[in-house]
Amino acid sequence: MTAYGFALFDTAVGRCGIAWGERGIVGLQLPEASERETRTRLVRRCPGAQETAPPPDVQRTIDSIVALLTGAPCDLSAVALDMETVPPFDRRVYEIARGIAPGETLTYGAIAARLGDPGLARAVGQALGRNPFPIIVPCHRVLASGGKAGGFSANGCVATKRRLLAIEGAPVGGAPTLFDLGLLEDPQLVIDPRR
Repeated sequence: MTAYGFALFDTAVGRCGIAWGERGIVGLQLPEASERETRTRLVRRCPGAQETAPPPDVQRTIDSIVALLTGAPCDLSAVALDMETVPPFDRRVYEIARGIAPGETLTYGAIAARLGDPGLARAVGQALGRNPFPIIVPCHRVLASGGKAGGFSANGCVATKRRLLAIEGAPVGGAPTLFDLGLLEDPQLVIDPRR
């Protein structure tokens, strides 16, 4: 995987980053707490990439991601990805995940069953946690059993996953936790135990 260029771009969920090489997209970075952190994580994942204007095919991908994150139906399944360093198992998981349409979901177990072994649900989750192409490989559309959100490795964790699913109109089962609602992050809502 050789990255030649990267660019940051604004979306409805914040400033994202994308890196590309001659074989396709090598990484996508969801927003971090600051633009500097987003850039740092992307460059760490794609060493050697230089910040530059994206070529036309990458710009079309950016435009599609921006549209998708405003709720427009966009199909990113044909975007070329450079999976040279992606392990074979992860590639198989990503291929299945890329087939999940916006507004739809699958469970980790359903993907494992499609791989031929329902016992691989945890391994599916781990592969999705390593996903270098979030949104393009829509790992946010993969849920835990019972339709619960499960995990999400991007900044904001499960709250970000729920937000992405809400933008796409996908239902998520299970009651949100205080962490999902952001209540434990709001200092005005923290209860002082001395009272």
